[in-house]
Amino acid sequence: MSIQIYNTLSRQKEVFKPLHEGTVNFYVCGPTVYNYIHIGNARSSVAFDTVRRYLEYRGYTVNYVSNFTDVDDKIIKAAHEENLTAEAVSDKYIQAFKEDTQAIHIKPASLHPRVKDHIPEIIQFISELIAKGHAYESQGDVYYRTKSFAKYGCLSHQSLDDLQIGASQRLQDDEMERKEDPLDFALWKSSKTEGEVSWASPWGQGRPGWHIECSVMATKHLGDTIDIHGGGQDLEFPHHENEIAQSEAKTDQTFANYWMHNGFVTFGQDEEKMSKSLGNFVLLRDLLKEEDPLVVRYLLASVHYRRPLKYDQSALQEARTNIARITEVLRRLHHRLADGQLALADDQEYVRQLENHQQAFQAAMDDDFNAANGLTEIFDLIKTINQYLNKDVVSGKVLTAMDRLLRELLEIFGLIFEEESQDLEADIQSLIDQREKARQEKDFQRADQIRDQLKAQGILLDDTPQGTTWKRVKENG
Repeated sequence: MSIQIYNTLSRQKEVFKPLHEGTVNFYVCGPTVYNYIHIGNARSSVAFDTVRRYLEYRGYTVNYVSNFTDVDDKIIKAAHEENLTAEAVSDKYIQAFKEDTQAIHIKPASLHPRVKDHIPEIIQFISELIAKGHAYESQGDVYYRTKSFAKYGCLSHQSLDDLQIGASQRLQDDEMERKEDPLDFALWKSSKTEGEVSWASPWGQGRPGWHIECSVMATKHLGDTIDIHGGGQDLEFPHHENEIAQSEAKTDQTFANYWMHNGFVTFGQDEEKMSKSLGNFVLLRDLLKEEDPLVVRYLLASVHYRRPLKYDQSALQEARTNIARITEVLRRLHHRLADGQLALADDQEYVRQLENHQQAFQAAMDDDFNAANGLTEIFDLIKTINQYLNKDVVSGKVLTAMDRLLRELLEIFGLIFEEESQDLEADIQSLIDQREKARQEKDFQRADQIRDQLKAQGILLDDTPQGTTWKRVKENG
């Protein structure tokens, strides 16, 4: 089976064919590092982390590059407010981003390039655009000559006339004076005030515009043509549209073969987009103070990446319930494997069922990384596992295969469940053995004391036909 990706450029699903067999060059627009990330930002990171993990599961080597925008007006504003340098602000929030995303099992990118480390390449890129007639200098600024690129509007599927009307309405008079056309966008911004973050260039002191940085970093680290370019839906226009224009004007090559855009996180009864500008955001690190990171990861990974994700208490509760179901089946598998009652050498009927579940999961995810359908297949697998665990006699080989497959599929969604330490298990098992001895001796008071002692530590006992098992219960249930 082949993977199909919905390509924003063509507005249809296409069979995925990377440029180089077995390798995927993947660029995702990263955060502007002037604040802690909210769960809308995290949703994008989770969406593309899941895509990356699935591609790796399917055998691809993924070169995954995601930048940090560390040169921006918002960073300069935050530096003034926090009485720090712009670089110190960027360093602070890059570290915070790494901590917050690691907590929900987002894998670090193969490379996290920063704008400040690519100024010479940015200047060279702009110079080549000027030399080819695609850009021009005006009063120390450099603008991209949009109408020089015949395909402009190809990604957002908008006409130049409509775009021009919108651009005219947004411009201020002083900017109109510097531009040849309202649609033209800044590649280089001249310094306006003393002490402003800036670099020397052929056009005077200044700093890069926002759009140019991703074109430079993507082509430098992944080549003139990349396989997949991803980002939030809000980046489709103008950011990604401008990336295509400036990249392809310079290289005369297709910039990206597949464009992927994730949907927004919506908030409140009106389901408006979560964003810092609207003031309706929830910081990821604040949510993690209240919620199990696995619950947060499940919430952000459980909806198809192109669909909006509704954030409310109902969605959180559903995520908690599903994580509890997964935790319980893993617990039961672990204890059944450890109980020694594994009489069967093999059980071909269930081996075939596992193969069917894996194939159904892969078919769901091959269809444009449909996470919702993929998780449905995982819960079908869990039903099969629970049926098997209820049998009096089971195969250790089949239980091991079930455990391995379930964990392998869950890991694609960043759902990585840690097992209790062996030392802790030994202590708990010792108390369970003492309780069992007390019950045999009809010392029910002592048996109840041990049960209550474990319960106070968050350990609940479950007396089953296969013996007594235990599970840890978190305070929030």
